[in-house]
Amino acid sequence: MPELLTSRVEDCYKQAEAFFKRPFTRPVVSFKLRGQKAGVAHLHENLLRFNLQLYRENREDFLRQTVAHEVAHLIAHQLFGERIQPHGEEWQLIMRGVYELPPNRCHNYEVQRRNVARYIYRCPCAGSDFPFSAQRHGLVGKGRRYLCRRCRQTLVFTGEVRVE
Repeated sequence: MPELLTSRVEDCYKQAEAFFKRPFTRPVVSFKLRGQKAGVAHLHENLLRFNLQLYRENREDFLRQTVAHEVAHLIAHQLFGERIQPHGEEWQLIMRGVYELPPNRCHNYEVQRRNVARYIYRCPCAGSDFPFSAQRHGLVGKGRRYLCRRCRQTLVFTGEVRVE
């Protein structure tokens, strides 16, 4: 399955080389991206990372738009250097001129949100709950204190955990 993806990356590079009449260094392609992002271009490592789950669910648009979007970042970096905006005019030029695609900044793929645990803290002055992430709850376990904005007392863990 990733063969189509890597083939599309190569096609995008060939298009850019024909357009700009110069060679470009090929990137390393990884499929170890998870979460909400469809793809990420790591400019200094010349690395492209793609989300295989989003690719499987949105194959046609992913191959056409997302792959070109990420390749355009690397091409823009190689052509114009460090000081350009990620979705600035140079990147947009490549999207429109080379790939004849709209320079969309974000995808609109449906993303499954995972369940997260919220650790419930309360303030002695008010009955309102303060849901903490697992990371923030862990910091409390290491001695960090969080204060109520109203009375400046330390928020206290109730022992309650909610899954959202």
